[in-house]
Amino acid sequence: MTATRIAVRGDSPYDVVVGAGVLGELPGLFRPGVRTVAVIHPAGLPEISRPVCAALSDAGLDVVALPVPDGEQAKSVEVAAQLWSALGRYGVTRSDAVVGVGGGATTDLAGFVAGTWLRGVQVVFVPTTLLAMVDAAVGGKNGIDTPEGKNLVGTFLPPAGVLCDLATLQSLPRADYVAGLAEIIKGGFIADPAILALVEEDPEAATRPDGRHTRELIERKIRVKADVVGADLREAGLREILNYGHTLAHAIERAEHYHMRHGEAVAIGMVYAAELSRLDGRVGADLVERTRSILTSVGLPTAYRADAWPQLRDHMRLDKKNRGAEQRFVVLDGLAEPARLEGPPEELLEAAYQAVTQ
Repeated sequence: MTATRIAVRGDSPYDVVVGAGVLGELPGLFRPGVRTVAVIHPAGLPEISRPVCAALSDAGLDVVALPVPDGEQAKSVEVAAQLWSALGRYGVTRSDAVVGVGGGATTDLAGFVAGTWLRGVQVVFVPTTLLAMVDAAVGGKNGIDTPEGKNLVGTFLPPAGVLCDLATLQSLPRADYVAGLAEIIKGGFIADPAILALVEEDPEAATRPDGRHTRELIERKIRVKADVVGADLREAGLREILNYGHTLAHAIERAEHYHMRHGEAVAIGMVYAAELSRLDGRVGADLVERTRSILTSVGLPTAYRADAWPQLRDHMRLDKKNRGAEQRFVVLDGLAEPARLEGPPEELLEAAYQAVTQ
């Protein structure tokens, strides 16, 4: 299968390579002069790192494999500190590189460590989950979690390249694959309605790595993100639209102690954002119902606990989009027409939440 190269433009441009069996493209993504490559990967999934390490070794590079905890547990300052120490022990210099292999938590961590080691070394991402391919690995935002919230400590460091080998999706558990669809569907609502049409045409096929529209859905969502982050790396304005559904989603994840999949929380958050848009007079009920229908058709949740609002409201007050005491939400003025809602009244926020309760 021929690889597709999607360009992410901006001050530090790079390519996202998409295809099946494309690991051979990996060494070519580094800038010249690399000798040592530190491969950060989940400890519980060594099989996903072996082919990557082999491709790098075959290209004549010195490879250091650095396992980290699986999932969100890896995104801590303690794990980052252990990796900094390892990079020092193995003599990783500014001309060397870090590779993050795995899901979004691993690529977030790898990017943060690369961005802070020696004030920044190049990093390449090899995402192996649907969520990481279409969202976390593209864009240059890297971060770790704190007890106060998700991704509150981080850096902006565009990768030297991203390699999405679609073959890795074949072994992904179905629930994880479906969770990744939430970010693809989000791309449809904020920028590319053709994504929604493809999912609606055959929802069951959309839930499979071998579905007839799988590659097109992935490439369309990557292009949505590439266009946005190429124009606004540091979230000064346009990039905020990518947070559609995420204000409530991050609050739910924190309430669930990060045991809920990110995509599942985003699905609920999108229904909330759609209801907020409706109650603010921006969209009609049809867009809200379409949101629920598409998410439900692929098996994603659309509601959360009614008694959770006080806790979620507290969590939402610590959100990266906020400015001072003013809460800001990404909403829709229409399909593919994202907008910002600033300082909404408390009764509006609570009414929208009541519309998404179980």
